[in-house]
Amino acid sequence: MTELARYWPPFGLTLTTPRLVLRPIRDEDIPAAVQAALSGIHEPGHSPFSRPWAESPAEELGPNMAQWYWRCRGNMSPQEWTLLLGIWHEDEFIGCQDIEAKDFATLKTVSTGSWLKQSVHGRGLGKEMRAAVALYAFDWLGAEVAESEAAAWNQQSLGVSRSLGYEFNGVTRVSWGGQRQEAQKVRLTPATFNRPDWHLQVQGHGPTAEYLGIQEQRQQR
Repeated sequence: MTELARYWPPFGLTLTTPRLVLRPIRDEDIPAAVQAALSGIHEPGHSPFSRPWAESPAEELGPNMAQWYWRCRGNMSPQEWTLLLGIWHEDEFIGCQDIEAKDFATLKTVSTGSWLKQSVHGRGLGKEMRAAVALYAFDWLGAEVAESEAAAWNQQSLGVSRSLGYEFNGVTRVSWGGQRQEAQKVRLTPATFNRPDWHLQVQGHGPTAEYLGIQEQRQQR
């Protein structure tokens, strides 16, 4: 355990897949995260996010991202938490995968969101990192449901959901960045999950779970 993880246990959490390392973003990682976002995440004017944060001017994007990371850390409690996991591929920061929950002790439900820089799209890395947090949620945190959503036109994201076993769970009309969108909701359970054929390695789970108020830890399958 690092010295800092003694005071904020999630900093000791690491998830490792065959190609990726996922761990909470630290302050020293912020410059790499900003550069990854600045390199391009999506086509201009075609944001897949409910808030078009990646289209902010370069001079605003870095401060906005840093404030978001600090806000999520500062607001974490057993009642509501967001784990912002940076994604590393071959020692390069390539994106972020978040997993969040409200009233987890009662609802046993998490939701996820993510982004990857454009230069690594099309390699199956988005599916691998989503599978990683689904495995962690179900097998380690004891979640019973994992939810997500995507713009109805975002076939890349919905294709990842479909391949992992998410069931389409209704369409809703939303305002994303001041524009009207149709959002497709998706829902995954342990019974529908198409588990990958690889093994998720987890370090630092115990202190993180205790910090999140998760007392009964399930064993990995």
